[in-house]
Amino acid sequence: MTAEFAVALPAIALVLAAALASVHAVALQVRLADAAADAARALGRGETVEVAAGIAGRHVGGASLAVAEDGEFVCATLSASPGGVLAAIALRAESCAMRGGL
Repeated sequence: MTAEFAVALPAIALVLAAALASVHAVALQVRLADAAADAARALGRGETVEVAAGIAGRHVGGASLAVAEDGEFVCATLSASPGGVLAAIALRAESCAMRGGL
């Protein structure tokens, strides 16, 4: 019984670590989507990129912000990595807002 437990324990720990890392990645993706929407709305109101990056940074620290303008729309794209076991995965969220919104 002890030998079987000793063999199974690392596998159980690995599955648990992967499950916790994936929950963290999903939570980060949701925060990225919220932060991208807030940053896009700020840019649509006429705020500077620095202000939009500050708003996004309050939601997701360490995320990189890219801004694209498409006619009367301004889009904010945030990218971040969950780190840890899933550090190789890059998460990304994009949101657009109309210019001149209040």
